[in-house]
Amino acid sequence: MSRGADRLHSDTDPGRGRETADPDSSERSAPHGADRPHPDSDPGRGRRIAVDVGSVRIGVASSDPDCVLATPVETVPRAKPNKRSVGPAPDIARIAEIVREYEAVEVIVGLPRTLRGEKGTAATIATAFAEQLRAAVSPVPIRLSDERLTTVSAARALRDSGVRARGQRQVIDQAAAVSILQGWLDERSAVLRSVEAVRHASSEDDA
Repeated sequence: MSRGADRLHSDTDPGRGRETADPDSSERSAPHGADRPHPDSDPGRGRRIAVDVGSVRIGVASSDPDCVLATPVETVPRAKPNKRSVGPAPDIARIAEIVREYEAVEVIVGLPRTLRGEKGTAATIATAFAEQLRAAVSPVPIRLSDERLTTVSAARALRDSGVRARGQRQVIDQAAAVSILQGWLDERSAVLRSVEAVRHASSEDDA
């Protein structure tokens, strides 16, 4: 099935799964600068890649083609700024390579925020990284997903499973990327189910 055939269009609120007269209301309700899964921009079936951008490392995760489960891929070291270098930085180049290897149809970049939902230094860094990555993987779309507390949640989950945080930063970075991606996949699934439910109800009414 082509991506075009997979794309769904509906006047629904993807964040709530309710029918609404304003298809853009979900975009306004999302945190400033963040994206939400939406049927009009969904590229259809295919793997997704998510990245958790840190100051030292970047956690990377991927999904299966059916967008059900997120799994860790690797941890990419952050490259130091080098104005003399030509072309994308090594970290951008490596993630772009992963996107090509996995034939990803979408890349999700975590957008860290404060507990109040404000955009701080970490979010600014993630946004700048996303812009650089967008240029390297075009035309694959880049999404920014609100990822408050994902690193904290990942560390807690690993600790609860018996993995010590000390010396396991790379594992935590990958787990944070998994958390970002799984959240996106789950919301996307809910959005598409809602669209199908509305379509089914509409077809029954027409009958």
